[in-house]
Amino acid sequence: MKLPWQERPQKCKDVVWRYTENPIVERDAIPTSNSIFNSAVVPFENGYAGVFRCDNKAVQMNIFAGFSKDGIHWDINHQPINFKAGDIDKVHGDYKYDPRVVFIEDRYWITWCEGHNGPTIGVGYTFDFKVFFQCENAFLPFNRNGVLFPEKINGKYAMMSRPSDNGHTPFGDIYLSYSPDMKYWGEHRHIMSPTPFKDSAWQCTKIGAGSVPFLTDEGWLMFYHGVITTCSGFRYAMGSAILDKENPNMVKYRTQPYLLTPSELYEQVGDVPNVIFPCATLQDIKADKVAIYYGAADTVVALAFGYISEILEFTKQNTL
Repeated sequence: MKLPWQERPQKCKDVVWRYTENPIVERDAIPTSNSIFNSAVVPFENGYAGVFRCDNKAVQMNIFAGFSKDGIHWDINHQPINFKAGDIDKVHGDYKYDPRVVFIEDRYWITWCEGHNGPTIGVGYTFDFKVFFQCENAFLPFNRNGVLFPEKINGKYAMMSRPSDNGHTPFGDIYLSYSPDMKYWGEHRHIMSPTPFKDSAWQCTKIGAGSVPFLTDEGWLMFYHGVITTCSGFRYAMGSAILDKENPNMVKYRTQPYLLTPSELYEQVGDVPNVIFPCATLQDIKADKVAIYYGAADTVVALAFGYISEILEFTKQNTL
């Protein structure tokens, strides 16, 4: 399967660079959408599948399945995912947004922010991206940014999350939790916190897990978002962290400088200005390439690229 890819522009000196045809999914890609952003993709059959956050024109938040042959051009279903009951009696939830998707063992697991007396982490799965099942929520409200690891850690499922509050949370650390069965979660471990302003201001207000981490020779590589509070509000940028292979709550390296910050018009202008929010990666370890999907200005989906070895070295050399 061919990874979405574009070589680094000749004059670009950055370790991660944007696709020159961004955004790859416009806000009106389906008839009902006000915006499409913060979405996740995975390899599927002879191409790719994804779960997309599509806010409608009443600004109701829901998630939709989509398909692509090349990972760049997407056909998104016009109706939201209709979940069947999995290990619960009745499917519930006031809203769904910011999904992540990962294949573990025999199925594709989906996590998202689920409205159930406030935001928490919803969990579901599919085998074919046609029929979907919803399971018990992972945590109590309030929580966001639930990101599963793609394999068990020491025999248990593992998920990162960011405990929060019921509003536009002006704080947030990344935590790790474990489960023997994807239903009951515990063994909560702290991973990392926002930084002091003087040390790395772009991530001093809050941080959150972004893409599903993937394993490298150095450990688990994860892209995350960091937030600074400016005179005009929050600004979201993207960094990277390397977590220990056996104990991923241990941070080996974490970028002091950002990898991407809002600088293009589609990142600076939109429903929520100045946002880069990574949600997924497609990687080819042998080819040393990674494609990073991110939401831009809470309005559209964009794509960036990098060489894994360069990102690892950058993270190690520019660590906090």
